[in-house]
Amino acid sequence: DCSYEELINHLNLTSSSDLSITRPVRRWTTPTPVFVDMLLYSIVEVDEKFQTVLSHISVYTRWQNEFLSWTPSDFCGIKLLSVPLSLLWQPDIVIREECVGSSSFQSPLATISADGWVHTTSRHMLTSTCKLNLQMFPFDVQKCNLSFGSMSSSGKKCIFKVQNNDSSQFRVYEQTIVTHGEWALRNISINGCNETRNYFSQSAVIYTITMVRKPLLYVVNFIVPLFYLLVLDVASFFISEARGEKLGFKITVLLSISVLLLILKDILPSTEDNLPMI
Repeated sequence: DCSYEELINHLNLTSSSDLSITRPVRRWTTPTPVFVDMLLYSIVEVDEKFQTVLSHISVYTRWQNEFLSWTPSDFCGIKLLSVPLSLLWQPDIVIREECVGSSSFQSPLATISADGWVHTTSRHMLTSTCKLNLQMFPFDVQKCNLSFGSMSSSGKKCIFKVQNNDSSQFRVYEQTIVTHGEWALRNISINGCNETRNYFSQSAVIYTITMVRKPLLYVVNFIVPLFYLLVLDVASFFISEARGEKLGFKITVLLSISVLLLILKDILPSTEDNLPMI
């Protein structure tokens, strides 16, 4: 009789096996290909003051295990097998821009295909750093990177790749992403690279998220009131200086502009780089 247990015994997938200890290659010089595909569900928040982005993503990872393959016809056509992820070796993938405040859920199961590929899924409420250029605020376009790579393995051991190209991925994003009012997704590009870190070359996959701000809220709440205040300031030159009316009117306009600037100061970061033109 064919059963999953028989297949598990054939693959030596037991708690006492050493498949989780070392990189699963028959020759140690053979690199392990690791495919990392990210699905962006939503841009939850962009914090200009702290230069961070809160996003909701899923990460689909697969890599080849040279010791876990079988012929489906020998096991009644079984092509996929789900096992606890703890039984297997897994690449130590990190998101280099991740910072404090993130949370994630890693599926406890891994799916193994008959050709030896291991598939895993994780979901993240990710807080990542992003250097924002606010010079054109509130008509700005921002680019933020999410870099997936290994914490300890060199590019000769683990090679990071993506399964889908930019155009097919972006079509998926357009169908699934939810933006929360202020930002709209313009594009996502994907690049593979080798970077020198800790004195050796490391492979990485970089997702560049391009998003554009929807400026209507700031136009209505800041730019339009500021324009009216400037018009009133010009109009004050035509007010008689008798009984201090002109002075009182100008002080009122100045205080109103100061309130708008204080509100804007709480939104924007305290930096001298790329000061907003507003």
